[in-house]
Amino acid sequence: MATAPERLLLRLEWKVVRRLDGRLQGAHRTAHRGSGIDFTGLRAYGDGDDARHIDWNVTARLDEPYLRMFTEDRELTVWLVLDRSASMAAGRPGRGKHDVLAELALVLARLFGRGGNRVGALLFDTGTPRVVPPGTSRRHALRIGAELERTAKARGGTTTDLAEMLDAAGRLARRRALIVVLSDFIGDGDWERSLQRLARRHEVVALRIVDTADDVLPEAGLIVVEDAETGEQLVVDSADPLLRVRFRAAVDAREARLKAGMLRAGVPVHRIDTDRDLAEALVEVVARTRDRSP
Repeated sequence: MATAPERLLLRLEWKVVRRLDGRLQGAHRTAHRGSGIDFTGLRAYGDGDDARHIDWNVTARLDEPYLRMFTEDRELTVWLVLDRSASMAAGRPGRGKHDVLAELALVLARLFGRGGNRVGALLFDTGTPRVVPPGTSRRHALRIGAELERTAKARGGTTTDLAEMLDAAGRLARRRALIVVLSDFIGDGDWERSLQRLARRHEVVALRIVDTADDVLPEAGLIVVEDAETGEQLVVDSADPLLRVRFRAAVDAREARLKAGMLRAGVPVHRIDTDRDLAEALVEVVARTRDRSP
């Protein structure tokens, strides 16, 4: 009998992967265009060579220009940073933020893996992060899916430390990589500084998963509001005009800080709404990424 990740991947391969296959290849911007990242040796400079690759220390010692040579690194290593914190449980049953995150992770692992790239995953909640080392096969995508299913029932009860999540990704990715952060970016910590450090070494893309419950307070009279991260509950009057103004101001402030922090780090952030068709959302992400490419 097929496991839940197998059933989900089969459905996604039919409805999403087939529509997107080939679109992601070339949509990312490698940080080392054409030069690779593995140093292999030196050779004498010749007419037509790129002077930017001259090793000036060796040139000074030998009194003759020499170039640094690199191997061409055509394979891309992709790390999926997956936020498994309690706030990701928000949303309607079967289509909450954690459901959309699982679908995105499987689709991205399958698409990048089919292109010959190695995909790993860091699953982060308030406990010990779980790591799936990079791989390429369909079975490997299913392994990521199995870890997602396992962590879905093991969320902690404290606020997510976004800075630690990003720092953990930096410690994990030792070589330059494409790092895709899938999160609602609801949490604490000086995440802007951590994001800037990460973006200096890697290409980073943020997929921000959003549900209506994050932004809208329903007018339903007295309701019990629970902080998904801490479990704290409070009875409030959702029709109170002052409460609604304060709620809207808090949402706007969070949006402004997120936008400014991403801009300062030079990291593109793409909003993925839980009620959006996944294939359409990813096509839009690819189109926006290509538009940014020089």
